[in-house]
Amino acid sequence: MPINAAAAAAPISRSGRRAFAGMALAAVTVLAGSRAKAAQTVTLAQNLSPISGITIVALARGIFAAHGLDVVVSNFTTGKQCLDAVLGGGAEIATTAESPVTAAAMANQPISFLARMEYSDLKTLTSKAANIHSPADLRGKRIGYTVGTGAEVYTMALLKRGGLTAADVTLINLRPQDMVAAMASGSIDAYNIFEPYIGNGKKILGDAVTELDTAGVYAETFNIVTMKSYLAAHPDTIKAFLRSLLEAEAWMKANREDAIKTVATVVNIGPADLTAIWDNFVYGVRLDQRTMDVLNQHAAWRLASGNHPPGATMPDWKQVIDAGPLRAIAPDRVTVPE
Repeated sequence: MPINAAAAAAPISRSGRRAFAGMALAAVTVLAGSRAKAAQTVTLAQNLSPISGITIVALARGIFAAHGLDVVVSNFTTGKQCLDAVLGGGAEIATTAESPVTAAAMANQPISFLARMEYSDLKTLTSKAANIHSPADLRGKRIGYTVGTGAEVYTMALLKRGGLTAADVTLINLRPQDMVAAMASGSIDAYNIFEPYIGNGKKILGDAVTELDTAGVYAETFNIVTMKSYLAAHPDTIKAFLRSLLEAEAWMKANREDAIKTVATVVNIGPADLTAIWDNFVYGVRLDQRTMDVLNQHAAWRLASGNHPPGATMPDWKQVIDAGPLRAIAPDRVTVPE
């Protein structure tokens, strides 16, 4: 029926206004309820470090939320703790390095390796009083490192470069956050770890320490891992999560200074301090040959060193890496064989 123009222009009665307002409120309530229902809650076990920069930005910038995800973050100081949280059912997704991944794969844990999101060189900070100028000078020294992380493989690779073995040094297992204090107290002569703990040591200890030139010894990857059961039950959630990471990566590259400020605030580092080491972190959501090379190198180290479960063999990475979700949304980011 056509609407009479005069009637349309006539004032709405008080009762009519109340009815209209009620309908509008009901509509808003239904819309808000449908949006809340659509948001998928995901618990992310995250290493609270710049190596998790992409996930940090995705949360801080509301990118996860824009993709329909309510991401609840549990922060840890190592990727091993993150993956342990997922294996134990305390989180659905982990940010983790290759070391926990190879350990889980060799123990036949049903994990799904979804993507690499960053890689960076591990480093060594030494006490000047220890007179360490090359890897060979580590002989007889006390070295801090973190068992079960990429720092362990890096340590062995560094010793090998200097013509040494573990028997030639004293290895001391420390949490990353305890290494600077151990150096300051004189209980260790050097420590091997990822950033920002090298930069923190330089800032706090100043002229008492120096960084050893170890470029090219070992680059640790930082990755996204979930359980196969979770991927099977929530494929769309995983795709939304990966889309969020791709968007966060693009924003970081287009907004360098703001990205540094965002990550620095979350990890409690001064922006100037993070700026000084920012280029150490190579951010990029991918499944590529570098990913495969690091996984194979780490697994080979486990087999050679005996640091693996009884009867373990080189993992079949096709059974561990699930490239399908990333390939579905960004096929150019996947160059590993199907």
